Amino acid sequence: MNPIDWLCAKAPGFNELPEEDRLAIMHFSLLWSFFEAEALKTNASAAAILAVVHEWADQGRLNVAAFAESLGYFKARYFKNGTATQHFQRLSLRKNDNPSLVEAVLRGENTNPADSVSALLIIVYRLRNNLFHGVKWAYGISGQLDNFTHERPRNSWSPVNCV
Repeated sequence: MNPIDWLCAKAPGFNELPEEDRLAIMHFSLLWSFFEAEALKTNASAAAILAVVHEWADQGRLNVAAFAESLGYFKARYFKNGTATQHFQRLSLRKNDNPSLVEAVLRGENTNPADSVSALLIIVYRLRNNLFHGVKWAYGISGQLDNFTHERPRNSWSPVNCV
């Protein structure tokens, strides 16, 4: 059986997801796996993310402008009128995820470019953990499209092929 057909039959809410959402989740999984292998040398953690992003910044290889839209999206998603939203709580940042850094960036208190990109990647790392460890399935994996598409420009995916 095709894995997508199986998930449609067995996974609560998966059948109701639009194809765009399903593709975003699959693409996110592949991209994160590649990022984790290449940039983090298969050893993902918030500390590893901070180290590699600050290394890129020190080398002049960090394009902060490429992350501006995503930073705006996650700031709006996780804080409203200076207060953390339920989405921020569900992110489930752990002590070793450097929650004080993530919160300071999202509140606009820390605008250091390398810290901002690090905070975004730590958020993506938590989204990855929440997806891969099953937390997102608890509510039918719905409402995730924007989360899983904010690491790259919208509408940049095509069907799976290498042209």
